[in-house]
Amino acid sequence: MISVFFSYSHEDEQLRNQLEQQLAILKRQNVIATWHDRRITAGEVIDHAISSNLEMANIILLLVSPAFLASDYCYDHEMQRAMERHGAGEAVAIPVILRPCDWHGTPFGKLLATPTDG
Repeated sequence: MISVFFSYSHEDEQLRNQLEQQLAILKRQNVIATWHDRRITAGEVIDHAISSNLEMANIILLLVSPAFLASDYCYDHEMQRAMERHGAGEAVAIPVILRPCDWHGTPFGKLLATPTDG
C-alpha cells in the first residue's frame, strides 16, 4: 500500500479534507493510506508523529497556498525534508496548488505541479 502524507497549513484544512475525499476510492481499494497531523492522538509527541509519518511516506503532497508558504513549520521542516527525500529518490513530492501564490521560486518550483500548469 502507498503511504500519502499531506503537508498543509491549517488555514487550508477544508481544502485538504476535500482532496482527501477525492482520494477516498483509492483508500477503499487499499491502494493508498493517507496521513495528516489531525491523526495525531492525545499523548503523542507532535513533532515525532509528524516526522515519523513524513519519513514513511511514499508520496508527499505539498498543499501550496500563501498560508503554506508563510508557515515556518510547513516550509522549513516538512517541505525541506520532502524535497530531500524526493531528491534522494526515497519519496515523490507533488505540489498541489490550492490557491494562487508565488511558488515558482521555491525549492519545489522545478517540479510539475497539479492542477495542470499549477
